[in-house]
Amino acid sequence: MKIYNQLSEFKKLDHAVVTIGTFDGVHYGHQKIIRRLCELARATGGESVILTFFPHPRLIIDPENQDLKMINTIKEKAQILADLGVDHLIITPFTRDFSNLNPEEYIQNVLVETIGTKHLIVGYDHRFGKDRKGGMPELEVCAKKFDYNIEVIDEQDINDVAVSSTKIRQALLTGDVALAAKYLGYHFSLQGRVIKGDKIGRTIGFPTANLFVEESYKLIPSDGIYAVTVDMEEGSYKGMAYIGQRPTINGMTRNIEVNIFDFNKEIYGQDIKMSFLEFLRHDVKFTGLEALKEQLKQDKENTLNFFKKLSQNA
Repeated sequence: MKIYNQLSEFKKLDHAVVTIGTFDGVHYGHQKIIRRLCELARATGGESVILTFFPHPRLIIDPENQDLKMINTIKEKAQILADLGVDHLIITPFTRDFSNLNPEEYIQNVLVETIGTKHLIVGYDHRFGKDRKGGMPELEVCAKKFDYNIEVIDEQDINDVAVSSTKIRQALLTGDVALAAKYLGYHFSLQGRVIKGDKIGRTIGFPTANLFVEESYKLIPSDGIYAVTVDMEEGSYKGMAYIGQRPTINGMTRNIEVNIFDFNKEIYGQDIKMSFLEFLRHDVKFTGLEALKEQLKQDKENTLNFFKKLSQNA
């Protein structure tokens, strides 16, 4: 997959099959759109193109509200889209000027004259242009004028609940990583560099790798203990992760740590990927390190039981 960080980097195609959106999470509903995009590109002899935006449009349109966090970093999103078979990914810096394009200017200048759109695939609720005034009526009028076809993908449901990035964020913020995985079609993950901590975990028999996530816009799940898998240079391992401020030792900052099972190598400075499979319990303040140690023993047993059941049901 070719990646472009500006529209100006993209060379207009003769037959572009295009879809547009932020695609945060690249969830189950997004995946149906993208698979159809790639299928149509193959069937028509065209090339699949995704036009996405960074930063998220809501952060530009409503700059006072910086609480919005993303399910994927831009790098994670690009990898998922590449795995789905997309040919071209255009990451457009979303600016005030861009947001002020009226619907027809947006279609003509961006979709037609810059990208070369011949087929456009959009979700049922797609909105675009200044004040999000553009929708299906504008797309249909311009389709005749600029000679492109439109295909609309219906809303996707899982267990009678409409899939949306907002619902996935809500699930993660309450720790329900299993529900998030059902919506996403894969396990939510955090990726980052292993940094040095204060090594308290080692003193009680539970050494942890401390994870630093560089992207401040990346969503971090609710505080608590989770069953996770950890992927790194040495391979893939099971483990239990902790997110929280370590109240038992009166911690002042929020930490992301993982106790990797059957692993004792130094991995400082290495990048790892931690995938969240199951929420085990909320963060609790214990009376001291001995009480914490006893709870961690139980947490590890619960985590191993989870993985045992998972393998039995596979």
